[in-house]
Amino acid sequence: MHALAKLTTVETKLLLREPGSLVSVLIPLFFLIVFGASTPKNDTVLLPMGMAIAVGLIGLYLLPTTLAGYRERGILRRLSTTPVRPGYLLAVQLLLQLVLLAAATALQLTVAGGVLGIHLPARALPVVLVCALGTAAMFAVGLLIAALAPNGRAANGIGVLLYFPMAYLAGLIQPVAQMPANLARIGEFTPLGAFRAGLHQAWSGQAPDLLPLVLLAVYTVVISAVAARCFRWE
Repeated sequence: MHALAKLTTVETKLLLREPGSLVSVLIPLFFLIVFGASTPKNDTVLLPMGMAIAVGLIGLYLLPTTLAGYRERGILRRLSTTPVRPGYLLAVQLLLQLVLLAAATALQLTVAGGVLGIHLPARALPVVLVCALGTAAMFAVGLLIAALAPNGRAANGIGVLLYFPMAYLAGLIQPVAQMPANLARIGEFTPLGAFRAGLHQAWSGQAPDLLPLVLLAVYTVVISAVAARCFRWE
């Protein structure tokens, strides 16, 4: 337990020094502030989009780049000879990325509700459910990238290449109402698109449709299983 606590402390310091951590927090916040100034107070679209952007950046960029970089530098292999197993590092990294995501979300909620006066949902449970499923699905994709990428640079490139098409199809770059109908429909079946759609419904006070929730659950289970099968410690 002492070794695990020390590992958590070290990984926390490294994460705070990582420029990608700051980017993952500030880009969604910048998006919220820029567009929130001219957004109606009863808007139910902008904040879910900002939250989805944060999940996408951390899940597709920060998480896989960190893990693939550790494997490339032999850190995972060296840990296997110490009391701290490589699996502990994976668990600590997932926990810290979740904490970072929670911090980014809390910051957006504080600015949106306290400064911009944007609508916040009256029912928290549906929002929490969709956020949990969406985060699990996007982190599963990130773990698959980490499993397949030969090094940190490749993981970074793959994450960026996946993020922008997924963000567009999910309606995070261009509003869904302004997208071609066929592309908007395709986007609803992507992990990020299903997350954005379910979160928007929950934010509006509606019960989320079953389809995006089922899609997110299926993506989480299937992609996590593939990632676990393909993951290499060295």
